[in-house]
Amino acid sequence: MINNAEEDIPLKPGCVPECPGCVHKYLTREQSLAQKEKWLKSKLAAWKSKFDPIRTGNGKSQWEYRGKVCLSTQWEQSIWKFGLIKNEVVIPIHTCPVHTRKIQDAVSLFSSSLPSSVLFPLAYYVQNGNQVTLVVKSKQMPDLAWLDDPLKKTLKYIGIKGLWLHLNPCTGKKVFTKNTWHLLYGSPRSVDENQLIYGHGAFQQLIPALYNHALSSAETFLAPDSGDIFIDLYCGIGTGLARWQQRCSNVMGVELDGEAVACARQNAVNTEILRGKCSNRIPQLIQWTDTHPPDGYRLLYVNPPRTGLEPEVLNWIADTCKPDRMVYLSCSAGTLQRDLVRLEKNGYKVIRITPYDFFPHTLHVETLVFLKPERENYPQNLPVSP
Repeated sequence: MINNAEEDIPLKPGCVPECPGCVHKYLTREQSLAQKEKWLKSKLAAWKSKFDPIRTGNGKSQWEYRGKVCLSTQWEQSIWKFGLIKNEVVIPIHTCPVHTRKIQDAVSLFSSSLPSSVLFPLAYYVQNGNQVTLVVKSKQMPDLAWLDDPLKKTLKYIGIKGLWLHLNPCTGKKVFTKNTWHLLYGSPRSVDENQLIYGHGAFQQLIPALYNHALSSAETFLAPDSGDIFIDLYCGIGTGLARWQQRCSNVMGVELDGEAVACARQNAVNTEILRGKCSNRIPQLIQWTDTHPPDGYRLLYVNPPRTGLEPEVLNWIADTCKPDRMVYLSCSAGTLQRDLVRLEKNGYKVIRITPYDFFPHTLHVETLVFLKPERENYPQNLPVSP
């Protein structure tokens, strides 16, 4: 059970008690990590002996780490409230201590600079690093007189590189629709801490140093070499691809999101990248592997959404691709458990499981799993613990 003893563990300045976002806000760091490990091992009990200790960033990375948000909005008393919904009311979290300073500054600016809801029917405020999107519940472009030179100067000062307007008259549980994006200010692309290009909507993992550790661990285990072939499914903006291609000549990525694919093709220029659902790209994957017979190993890295690997993809991995080494980064222990059972039934063995605390103060925890076929005695190439 979560200890809600507010008198024992005071909230961080700027934290709103009513906010439903950080469920672990009344836990110490040690208590939160212990609960996450316990919960994860209960979900993945069959592989309990394979667990590493949970990996977490340094103390500074526990705060002001969240550089991507999607906040609900509400106009009230001549100001916009940006935050999370609780009991159908927006709880404003303008000074949230887990948000980056850039998000705090941008939220403060827009909450007092935008017109009223009558003139500007704002539904969501979305920020991805240096890119901001205002989602408006309208078909028509609203008056943009508020976007004057002083506001643009302030945006530049706080580090906002791109400001977008997204028209979606049906916005609700589904935030975005297609083909109604309008760049109002700045550049459509930014550069992250790894010097990789990203856009307004492309997914990025939080806490870059911790994510780099996960990728380094995957790279150590997979040990790509020039004679291998390497497939990266759900490759995003190509953060992993940029690594793999430095060691392996034949690398392919697959990603559904069009903006992420466009960025990945700039971040990993020597890599073939297919756009679409991974399940729909299986024929091309088969053709590509057939035309690139490896002198070494077949290597696979997957980072699917919460729904896990699609059934068709699981079948392809187990029956056709048959990678010699595989790494699976999961954000859902439930679907991960399902997929690992399927892979083990087809001759794969879980070598090691490393949890990562990419979302401090919340319930969420991600899991990196290393697998290899039981049929061969391949070198394990286990990552070195830091």
